[in-house]
Amino acid sequence: MTVFYDIVLSSLGWVRVSSSTRPPPAEVIWRLPGSRWPQFVLNEPVNGQPATAANGSQVSFLCTSRPLVDRAWLAAIAAGATDEGKPGIRHAYAPDFYAAYCLDPEGHKLCFVHTGG
Repeated sequence: MTVFYDIVLSSLGWVRVSSSTRPPPAEVIWRLPGSRWPQFVLNEPVNGQPATAANGSQVSFLCTSRPLVDRAWLAAIAAGATDEGKPGIRHAYAPDFYAAYCLDPEGHKLCFVHTGG
């Protein structure tokens, strides 16, 4: 999964800032250069149980432009994600809510979104 997120998050300008010495996905962190937050972390479950995709949840990444939404979604699809909604306006949420959705290779739902202007 680290390779998938290296590809997708680099399209948003995020960089991997740490990696554990344990085998992936022990702990890997990405964030924007020069920022502490927000961050995205892959980690082994602390309860020792197998990791599972959360049904009914999603991770959303705020993008600074519509083209960035497009680029992130295309990067995710090219890296093995499943299409859950091509980039476009989602009027049900707001007249300026431009988003794209996918499932990562393990089934976690991702949203890339831009609002305003």
